[in-house]
Amino acid sequence: MKMKSHTTFVCQQCGYETPQWFGKCPECGTWNSLVETVKDTSQQGHSALRVRSLRKPQRLSDVKHIEKNRIKSAFTEFDRVMGGGIVPGSVTLLAGDPGIGKSTLLLHIIGSIGGLYVSGEESAEQVKLRAKRLGIDGTNISILSETSLEGIQEAFGEWKGNVVIIDSIQTISSEELSGMAGAVGQIRYCAEQLVQYAKSQGIPVIIIGHVTKEGEIAGPKVLEHMVDTVLYLEGERYQNARILRTLKNRFGAVEEVGIFEMDEKGLIEITNPSEIFLKDRIKNVPGSVVTVILEGSRPILIEIQALTVSSQLPIPRRIANGFDYNRLQLLVAILQKRLGLPLGTSDIIVNVSGGLKIAEPAADLAVALSIISSFKNIPIDAKTVAIGELGLLGEIRSVSQEERRIKEAKRLGYTTIIASKTYRSLSLVHQAIR
Repeated sequence: MKMKSHTTFVCQQCGYETPQWFGKCPECGTWNSLVETVKDTSQQGHSALRVRSLRKPQRLSDVKHIEKNRIKSAFTEFDRVMGGGIVPGSVTLLAGDPGIGKSTLLLHIIGSIGGLYVSGEESAEQVKLRAKRLGIDGTNISILSETSLEGIQEAFGEWKGNVVIIDSIQTISSEELSGMAGAVGQIRYCAEQLVQYAKSQGIPVIIIGHVTKEGEIAGPKVLEHMVDTVLYLEGERYQNARILRTLKNRFGAVEEVGIFEMDEKGLIEITNPSEIFLKDRIKNVPGSVVTVILEGSRPILIEIQALTVSSQLPIPRRIANGFDYNRLQLLVAILQKRLGLPLGTSDIIVNVSGGLKIAEPAADLAVALSIISSFKNIPIDAKTVAIGELGLLGEIRSVSQEERRIKEAKRLGYTTIIASKTYRSLSLVHQAIR
């Protein structure tokens, strides 16, 4: 069959295709992301679309389900995020910022259960050095330094094991396509082949993926739809805390998170996360308040710090580290309007200790109290916890699973709980602490 070829321009961010080049992708709005790609078409490809399925519908109640035994790793936190372990034949995508610890985490996992580690970024000697630093002898690990998909598939035929690690999908390319490694077509095709291998052989595959500067998973969005589980490892690069989140999981809930601490020997799982986030706290200092947030289904106590100083600028600065900037502006406006605090001439800096990033509104009250404490130079009692969302009228609103948060705070020895059940408005809290 004679093949016909033509060129098309493909966006490297979203996979949008167009016959002509644009400086800005019409689909996702990314500049200079359209790359010329050669496509092959044939009459055979069009006829394949007209093949009719021979399968017939059946009742859902008649479908037989066989419960598969999950593969347990030595990391309880990782198994928790995966829904109880790694499902045979599943495909998992792990993403995160450069240097955050993705390869380190998976080297720990494969070191405990054994498998094939395919490295497209490092040589076998480099992986060996990292394994030695982590205390992994590697007797149950097979290492393959390869960037060709065909070479990897050939190695699959000669290897049998528990799990396959691909580090990373952006470095793998196939000879069947003309694009370079990391292109949309290459990522999509290589991922399809890896998914087919995992499903046909019943061997789980874990793929490491790069992220863009905006924090999104690099490559076409269809990559996330092709895999069974999408994990995201986050944390500040120069902080010790690491949080493993589930963005998608076909075999479990997406609410669970895993907490780890990075040290010179690799990642260590943390069973009591509140200890790592509060261990360096200085007590009875103005500007420090403890709150309880929910990471997945577990409550975690963290410290909110605030610093207010007289501004030397015409427009005072508002700096938020680990907290939403717009939310901070809103809270400052509430403090000025409802409590009459003259914050218009002060620089306000808010920091979430431990490198965490807070997205839920349960920390509103703690942020507000830390600003009040710093501005008035009045320390909040070290055994006090503040939980609640602030409304524009200055009222304290209840948050999800508030009883569970309070119970966790009391379990760790905190005696004073400031929440919606004890104080209905911010003005009442202000009167009580001044």
